[in-house]
Amino acid sequence: QVQLQESGPGLVKPSQTLSLTCTVSGGSITTNSWYWSWVRQPPGKGLEWMAYIAYNGDTYYSPSLKSRTSIARDTSKNQFSLQLSSVTPEDTGVYYCAAGYGPGTPPLKWDEYDYWGQGTQVTVSS
Repeated sequence: QVQLQESGPGLVKPSQTLSLTCTVSGGSITTNSWYWSWVRQPPGKGLEWMAYIAYNGDTYYSPSLKSRTSIARDTSKNQFSLQLSSVTPEDTGVYYCAAGYGPGTPPLKWDEYDYWGQGTQVTVSS
């Protein structure tokens, strides 16, 4: 059973960079055909898929966030991370890391993901 746990600061100031880490247990982030994503939910809104890093290190970003988002991994620690730059209060929300299986095409929608972390609240405020 794959388990994911988000960690990072809960408060970020406007214009700064939000940095989160997801620690994975019960499975390797290099396992073939598995994709590791970040998904967020602003208050009162639906889930928004942000980016993935694939088992082979390939990355893909939501077009709406691509200019501000970076996803990376540390295979020695079985972790992957998110950086979101130039944050504004509109980036406030709960941030989730998730794992999905995609033997054919990569999962690009949040409802295609099988395992989820519990989520971490991030507030952008001065």
